Amino acid sequence: QVQLVESGGGLVQAGGSLRLSCAASGLTFRNYVMGWFRQAPGKGREFVTAISWGGGSTVYADSVKGRFTISRDNAKNTVYLQMDSLKPEDTAIYYCAADRTSTTGWARKGPNDCDYWGQGTQVTVSS
Repeated sequence: QVQLVESGGGLVQAGGSLRLSCAASGLTFRNYVMGWFRQAPGKGREFVTAISWGGGSTVYADSVKGRFTISRDNAKNTVYLQMDSLKPEDTAIYYCAADRTSTTGWARKGPNDCDYWGQGTQVTVSS
């Protein structure tokens, strides 16, 4: 049984930082591109970032470029999202996702387009 378990969410002031983690089990982690999506209250789920199988390629949504950094540790079956310079508009539930397709198409993925999803972790940024 595949599980993606997110952690690290919380409440932070604008300008602050958080680091999210997603621990994967039940799959061959190095065979999956990993990514993060988020869903703000009253809005649809949107792509945030993705990282390739070996970590050599990354892609980001324009709204987070230069502020968020995705990384992965294949030895620990874990993907991370370092979020800096947080803004109130970053407030959302953040979901980890795993899929075999390359990072190229991730920005167009919808809520049903990844092989596996985590349950999400809440990030709240106060102004």
